Amino acid sequence: MKVAYVFSTSGHTASYKLGKMILPQLEEQRHGVDVVGMFFFDDNTYVLRKGDPIGERLGKVAREQGMLLMLCDQCADSRGLAEPTPDGGYQVKDAVEGVTVGCFPDLYAALAGNPPDQVITL
Repeated sequence: MKVAYVFSTSGHTASYKLGKMILPQLEEQRHGVDVVGMFFFDDNTYVLRKGDPIGERLGKVAREQGMLLMLCDQCADSRGLAEPTPDGGYQVKDAVEGVTVGCFPDLYAALAGNPPDQVITL
C-alpha cells in the first residue's frame, strides 16, 4: 500500500509524530507501507529547515526511497523557507536538499506518477 502524509495540525506535529514515530520506522524500513510523499503546513514546515536534525534525516530517507517532500508555498514563504519568483510561484530557500514548495495543484501533479492509495492527515 502507498500512503502520503499531510502534516497540518498545529503544535509541531511533524517534529513529534514524524520525528519520534514515523521517521525511525522509515529509517529502519519497518514502517509497513510505501510512503510516496509528505506535505507540510504551518509551523510543521520548520522541520524541513536546512540543518534541522529531523529534517536532514528525513531528507536522506526521502532521497533514498524516492519520496516527495513538499512545503505549502505560502506557509514556507511566511517562515523564511521559500521566496516568491518573478513568475508568481515560489522557490525553496534554506530548506533540506530535495524539498519542493507548492500548493495542492502542485502536490497532485507531483504525485500523479506514483499516486497514494491513502492520504493520512496528522
